[in-house]
Amino acid sequence: MTQAALFRRDPSVPKAGAQGITSLCSAHPLVIRAGLEYAASTGTTVLIEATCNQVNHLGGYTGMTPADFAARVFAMADDAGLARDRIILGGDHLGPNPWRKQPADAAMAEAEKMVAAYIEAGFSKIHLDASMGCAGEPEALDDETTAGRAARLAKVAEETARRSGRMPPVYIIGTEVPPPGGADHVLTAIEPTSADAARTTIAVHRRVFADAGLSDAFARVVGVVVQPGVEFGNENVIVYDRDKAKALCAVLDGEPNLAFEAHSTDYQGRQPLRALVEDGFAILKVGPELTFALREALYGLDLIAGDLFPDRGPRALYDAMERLMLEKPGDWARHYGGTAENQRIQRHYSYSDRIRYYWNQPEAEAAVADLFARLSGVSVPVTLFRQHLPHFTAFAGTPLDPAALAVAAVGRVVEDYAYASTGRAG
Repeated sequence: MTQAALFRRDPSVPKAGAQGITSLCSAHPLVIRAGLEYAASTGTTVLIEATCNQVNHLGGYTGMTPADFAARVFAMADDAGLARDRIILGGDHLGPNPWRKQPADAAMAEAEKMVAAYIEAGFSKIHLDASMGCAGEPEALDDETTAGRAARLAKVAEETARRSGRMPPVYIIGTEVPPPGGADHVLTAIEPTSADAARTTIAVHRRVFADAGLSDAFARVVGVVVQPGVEFGNENVIVYDRDKAKALCAVLDGEPNLAFEAHSTDYQGRQPLRALVEDGFAILKVGPELTFALREALYGLDLIAGDLFPDRGPRALYDAMERLMLEKPGDWARHYGGTAENQRIQRHYSYSDRIRYYWNQPEAEAAVADLFARLSGVSVPVTLFRQHLPHFTAFAGTPLDPAALAVAAVGRVVEDYAYASTGRAG
């Protein structure tokens, strides 16, 4: 089976038998471990994606280049006993976004270097997203400009693949509204992308790629990012309503080689996720929910440690993260409003999970390491698990591996998405 075939819909298959794939969008090693271990245990393929801001040729906010990220994933796969050919690496929102404060030519030049670095590192699913305006441009660009810049980046990807001996990648086009990562305000409704807008995006990209001599590359476009009508804010979730998306889903009737890619599907739950796959959203992206589940587990362990070791303080990890986020507010301040107390709650518990940007900070890593060291090998009474982590009583009464518990917490989310992608309980 070709890689493109993994993403293609089969229009002849009834909805109940529709298959999809989950895209795990996180650089956190415990999240990656959860995805790899699930794939190893089930004999499936795992898709792991990095975003342009997270990982790029200059390091991104994680400090990792695409080659660094790939090396981390493959080393962890070896530890998990997962063959490397069962891993697909993807690049999400690859375009000028990290440099959008610069003029377009300068921003696109950096984007070209980034795309080349992704291809050279072995990333084979590339989301081309040049929809955002750069210095002096509108915030969102028209389809013609967006497609022209996407074709420019695709040309770099194609040339780099040939030069480096890599298989040419598959592509995703389009973007979603609102921007990725969740909204900053309470949401009441999200309208799906209109059918006309989706058809226009596809048609313009097809024509622009052909005019640029990139018809072969466009033949490997496997998905289009559209808004199915799902989103999450800091405190609420808009759940998929398939009736509202009927006109949009009908677009795929005329595009048998394409599927839709759904972003911001976090917190939907099994049945709405399954409905998305049945309706043609064959690629489901999840990110913040994975690290939200991780944080839930870490804070539960923090409470258990506080009960077991009074000398440690009742919430040492929580306190360390609060200090860190107050000292470095750049990744949450403009996203969380309201009173000081509301902001404190959102810093730790918001669905948008902006705390995820802090786990790789030295202070956070040290605090988690201290927590794991205190609990490692400790036999925790089942009653403490019932109090603080009731889903994980299986870890009670035996020498505890805190990292394994955290991975299991993320794995619960991974299992929900696996069910959505296959229709079968794992």
